[in-house]
Amino acid sequence: MRLGIMGGTFDPIHFGHLAMAEEAREIFSLDEILFIPSARPPHKVEKNITPEVHRLMMTYLATQSNEKFQVSPMEILREGLSYTLDTMNQLEKKFGADTELFFIIGADSMVDLPKWHKSQELVSKVHFIATTRPGVEVNLEEVEKFFGDNAKNIFQVEVPGLEISSTDIRERVKSGRSIKYLVPEVVEEYILKENLYK
Repeated sequence: MRLGIMGGTFDPIHFGHLAMAEEAREIFSLDEILFIPSARPPHKVEKNITPEVHRLMMTYLATQSNEKFQVSPMEILREGLSYTLDTMNQLEKKFGADTELFFIIGADSMVDLPKWHKSQELVSKVHFIATTRPGVEVNLEEVEKFFGDNAKNIFQVEVPGLEISSTDIRERVKSGRSIKYLVPEVVEEYILKENLYK
């Protein structure tokens, strides 16, 4: 089995995340994509993140129309900080060594990969798909140099350019602006019903 993993705070999840996952699924012939909302990302400890239950629910709602998309609350259920290596080890135990894991990430975030917790071990066992937007150049040369032989597990692909960010969506809601066509309709309804980002 070839399993794609989309991790993130998903605060909120939007069409950019979904397009990135679908493009990676198609290009790499992935059997399914597992969306894993993070509970306590180490790099966002100081930031004010929406409670996990809302982020998890929005992720379920956003992915329900695609049978190849699944959602796991595993990081939310696990205590402590959300380290990607711990999650990959947990998935390896669950699905078995025969399952190939493909972690999907924006190329801009990929630049920080060498700073991740036990990054060498992580890249030795998981494929990374770095997604770029048309016209946006991200130089991964330094990253590849850092990982040496393990850099063979890093792939770069171009995905449709959707200039959408969770930060912008939160700001729009706060200032009373529309978020229609930035998030799935069910997510927009949930945000309004739960009075999020006000």
